[in-house]
Amino acid sequence: MQTREFLVSAPGKVILHGEHSVVHGKVALAVSLNLRTYLRLQSTASGEVRINLPNIDTFLAWEITALQPLLAGCKAEQGDLKELDADLLKRLREFTGILDDSTDTRSMAVLAFLYMYLTVFAEALASITVSVWSELPTGAGLGSSAAYNVCLSAALLSARGTISSPLTPQQESARWCKDEMELINRWAFMGEKIIHGNPSGVDNAVGTWGGFLRYHAGNITPLSWVPILRILLTNTKVPRSTKVLVSGVKDKINKFSSVMKPVLESVSAVSCTCEQTLTEMATHGPSAEHYNILEELIDINQHHLNVMGVGHSSLDTLCRVTLARGLHSKLTGAGGGGCGITLLRPETDASVIQSTFEELKSCGFDCWETSIGAPGVQQHSSAALSQDVLKILNSY
Repeated sequence: MQTREFLVSAPGKVILHGEHSVVHGKVALAVSLNLRTYLRLQSTASGEVRINLPNIDTFLAWEITALQPLLAGCKAEQGDLKELDADLLKRLREFTGILDDSTDTRSMAVLAFLYMYLTVFAEALASITVSVWSELPTGAGLGSSAAYNVCLSAALLSARGTISSPLTPQQESARWCKDEMELINRWAFMGEKIIHGNPSGVDNAVGTWGGFLRYHAGNITPLSWVPILRILLTNTKVPRSTKVLVSGVKDKINKFSSVMKPVLESVSAVSCTCEQTLTEMATHGPSAEHYNILEELIDINQHHLNVMGVGHSSLDTLCRVTLARGLHSKLTGAGGGGCGITLLRPETDASVIQSTFEELKSCGFDCWETSIGAPGVQQHSSAALSQDVLKILNSY
């Protein structure tokens, strides 16, 4: 291993426009969320592999001598990045006792970690301790698993020497070159496959590249020179099933094809118009008219999503509370509860934000003032991290 410690972080994600239409071949815009997952990897001489996960009282540890036999005869030793090694996954499930149908967040995080560790370090397993903390709530559709997998991928590949360590002594944060970022993204996608089965690849791409990404017909294209936008992020904390919501939209399209297909076309047009507006903002500088257009598109898309049947009374409350203060909101992700975003203009007064916070919290929601368009995965020095984050990582 080339260095003793690696500190990395990756952002979460929100869907700005195009929820549900993307699975029907339309355009969607995904964007990085400046709530991040942080991971520290330390090389040790313990003869063990350890991981500390958030909200767990104790670390999990495995002897390297116990892990080594799991690799025998596995194609994972060849570093296959096209398909998961089903045999290795089966052995890992038997080794950890994680059932095939498990959806437990901790269990799936452990499974992804062990698979990626064994495949990255297949030729020479090393003693390491990994500690993770995240600003992202899990299960809220904000890409928390992808941010975790991107961090794992970047740290493990760097520690193994497969990719460089881009941070210099003069820097607090640094990013990898394009080819190395693509490798990080491919390994993170393997982790996403373990956790989600058949992911789109959007979440890990956002976590890797950051900024805004265009998703269309399976192709993911990062957008250049886009602005960072301030938002309120609201978690209604209303649980929902993405699978059920996606199925419901599909059923409605099949039942009312001539009605719903134009809706999907309109959603795609909203995504394209938003992309054009963001490009103009980056090229010529943001104007009041640009923000007017973004707000109108938010309102239009929220109506689209209600027509699709993925709205919820909690999201209606979010829209009502924010609109009363001149702010515009929409759901992000699958809908049916979950999270929503509210655009903040540069001139939005702090008192307006505070009163909005207070009323939304009185509704039982969680709120954050943050931004979208944040950088993707980065390596950091300790000086780049807040004392709060360092305190948590050091407390494990």
